[in-house]
Amino acid sequence: MIEPIPVWRKSSYSGADNGCLEIRTPPPAGRAPIRDSKMPDGPVIDFPDRSWAFFVQALVQGEFVDDVR
Repeated sequence: MIEPIPVWRKSSYSGADNGCLEIRTPPPAGRAPIRDSKMPDGPVIDFPDRSWAFFVQALVQGEFVDDVR
């Protein structure tokens, strides 16, 4: 079987001039490699995929929104 070539996908919320996180697709089994789009040759943080999924779910649900007014 031929393995797909990994690519880094930047968030669709990111503009052309500002940095953002990128995730490698397809990710290695069980992992979620993340990097800073402004530093493509910089370090990669390699999260367990379940941890990354819980983090993204918490973001979507507004868990990190500051309710102080």
